[in-house]
Amino acid sequence: MLFELAKKFMFTQDPEWAHDFALNNFQRFANTPLSLIWKQTVPDKPVKLFGLTFPNAVGLAAGLDKNGRCIDAFAQMGFGFIEIGTITPLAQPGNEKPRIFRLPEKHAIINRMGFNNGGVDELIKNVKNSNYKGILGINIGKNKDTPNELGHEDYVKCMHKVYEYADYITVNISSPNTPGLRDLQFGDSLTVLLSAVKVTQLELQTKFNKYVPVLVKIAPDMDDIAVEQVVNCIVSQKMDGIIATNTTLSRDAVKGLDHAEESGGLSGMPVKDMSTEIIRKIRAINTEIPIIGVGGIDGPAAAQEKLKAGASLVQVYSSFIYQGPKLVKDIVEGL
Repeated sequence: MLFELAKKFMFTQDPEWAHDFALNNFQRFANTPLSLIWKQTVPDKPVKLFGLTFPNAVGLAAGLDKNGRCIDAFAQMGFGFIEIGTITPLAQPGNEKPRIFRLPEKHAIINRMGFNNGGVDELIKNVKNSNYKGILGINIGKNKDTPNELGHEDYVKCMHKVYEYADYITVNISSPNTPGLRDLQFGDSLTVLLSAVKVTQLELQTKFNKYVPVLVKIAPDMDDIAVEQVVNCIVSQKMDGIIATNTTLSRDAVKGLDHAEESGGLSGMPVKDMSTEIIRKIRAINTEIPIIGVGGIDGPAAAQEKLKAGASLVQVYSSFIYQGPKLVKDIVEGL
């Protein structure tokens, strides 16, 4: 009831203002009695993956809490794991506003945020200040001004900063909102990047005496040949898993709707079938690499579809915006 009232108000406001307003309140009230507004008990249905035990299979996707300001609040909502970021070595403002658009008819969002974040040092400060003891993923990227040929250096810098605090690290090379970033998914660029990431992972394993899995987040906008090449490179470079998928550039499912032609990545229900199909293709190429499925998961049936296609865990974002914390509990109970 409270969420529906809040949503009614928030959906009359500018989407980015509403996003920031929500995060500010999550951060402010997470460890106060007012957290009862969103706090809930979720069944314990553990999943073992990457040598970790996840309390349940439903995670928060990266992008909602880029700087890790609201980790405690999201933990109180019952997420089995929380992924923060995308973070870059240096703070950057992202793209010009407006840059978030709702398409409520399809429970969808278009965003062209552009890795707006306070920089990796701010994220680490927020992680240190949280009380969260669960599984934390940290999603890393490159600064907009860093040329692609030096992009691997930004990922390595971030890894050195976050490794000690992460339960897993996600290499984001699939956001459509940083010019040229998706080019890093292919050919020699991907090999160079993942090779540098792997070397760094092994160095940091020795330094901190713990192994932190590294996953790669990929785009849904790839043909069969591209998917096979990307998966084979990820496997050959001994990455630990794949997150499938990021947002799409396709507008086929939202033609004619307000804001449908805005540039940026489309998320929510229109991505559901695309991301599930990518999961199926990955699983057909490789039967063992772990997959986290994300895209259009609006309830238990959609989550089950991702798991049946080959994912072991799922993440939510856009449907969480539309449905609130109850979505987490509904999915966990329904699996």
